[in-house]
Amino acid sequence: MEPDLFTAAAEERQEKDPTSSPLAVRMRPRTLDEVVGQQHLLKPGSPLRRLVGEGSGGPAGPSSVILWGPPGTGKTTLAYVVSKATNKRFVELSAITAGVKEVRAVIDGARRATGGYGKETVLFLDEIHRFSKAQQDSLLPAVENRWVTLIAATTENPYFSVISPLLSRSLLLTLEPLTDDDVRGLLKRALTDERGLKNAVGLSDEAADHLLRIAGGDARRALTALEAAAGAALDKDEREISLTTLEETVDRAAVTYDRDGDQHYDVASALIKSIRGSDVDAALHYLARMVEAGEDPRFIARRLMISASEDIGLADPNALPIAVAAAQAVAMIGFPEAALTLSHATIALALAPKSNAATTAIGAALDDVRKGLAGPVPAHLRDGHYKGAAKLGHAQGYVYPHDLPEGIAEQQYAPDALKDREYYTPTRHGGEARYADAVEWTRQHLGRRRS
Repeated sequence: MEPDLFTAAAEERQEKDPTSSPLAVRMRPRTLDEVVGQQHLLKPGSPLRRLVGEGSGGPAGPSSVILWGPPGTGKTTLAYVVSKATNKRFVELSAITAGVKEVRAVIDGARRATGGYGKETVLFLDEIHRFSKAQQDSLLPAVENRWVTLIAATTENPYFSVISPLLSRSLLLTLEPLTDDDVRGLLKRALTDERGLKNAVGLSDEAADHLLRIAGGDARRALTALEAAAGAALDKDEREISLTTLEETVDRAAVTYDRDGDQHYDVASALIKSIRGSDVDAALHYLARMVEAGEDPRFIARRLMISASEDIGLADPNALPIAVAAAQAVAMIGFPEAALTLSHATIALALAPKSNAATTAIGAALDDVRKGLAGPVPAHLRDGHYKGAAKLGHAQGYVYPHDLPEGIAEQQYAPDALKDREYYTPTRHGGEARYADAVEWTRQHLGRRRS
């Protein structure tokens, strides 16, 4: 029997008894206009619009697409909408259970359908990153010759998990995590819709906020938790899902944390001050509060990058690269795995030797500039590459440091008003000790400190 996304028997059962299916299944959009979020992929003329038959097709028919995004952002939902809206033959495979044999069977069936009665085939392949290179290779002829229109879904970065020939023959569409407003709108619809809870129970504002936090932009997770909490509330003859009932149902306490208010800034401040104070355990506590409350991981990563320069600096020159690498990783993977990366960076920064010398150095330099202590650039440092510069005395008398044995020339670099100013005062903490030695040596050889 040919695999199908939703069998006729299952659909018939759902129509007769909608409650037999989970709420997340019942609330799946039936058209692209009902899809929550992903509006950047649903504009007129987009590949998804053309897949459901909006467009002329012909020689410029819809391309195969690869849907890349976190769980719960609508990859399977979009495939379901296509299956319901298109007149094309629709086949589903999962890379978890299917292999080359199943792929070839679908392709053979697609060629027969096209040649026999002109019916085009859409193949939905879930978890494509689980296919080996050889298994992905088996799709190439069908995609290239448009025997099938492929809709492949993956939560993994396709540049690492999908072979280049398949990527080049498909359009890569990136799904974004749903916003709180997206999920909140979906919850409201589920509470009132005939396919959903039909106004059987309400949802308190506190419970809704907690539900958004635990959902983390995952629509499926939000609807699953809502359904469980609604059942618990009805069992207790409650007409509204309270925060207490929701906490009991999902076994997860609500964290006192307002992402738009004082808690947002207070906990973020406590995290940075704990890192500055080298208390790794306190830092991890505040990080955990932010993660559990659903704080934007990119915000946390930005604060860690600032901390690496502000409080550690050259005492550990690896601190900033670690923080930057963490920010890049967080942007690629998102929660929940991003919590591991943020923990990695937080521990490294908390236990690193500390120095704010770079911070105070630029602060002092900026203070002088703002006070008007600048003055003209010394003549021997000015640009001497244009015609007439020599007549003005520009670049005359400049000593090229590389021509000297020690690679440093005793000459003035700062403007006259600042020639004796010293902004950088290194500590001897950690790796900054060698910079302390270096700055003392260079200042002596620049003629600014004579021993």
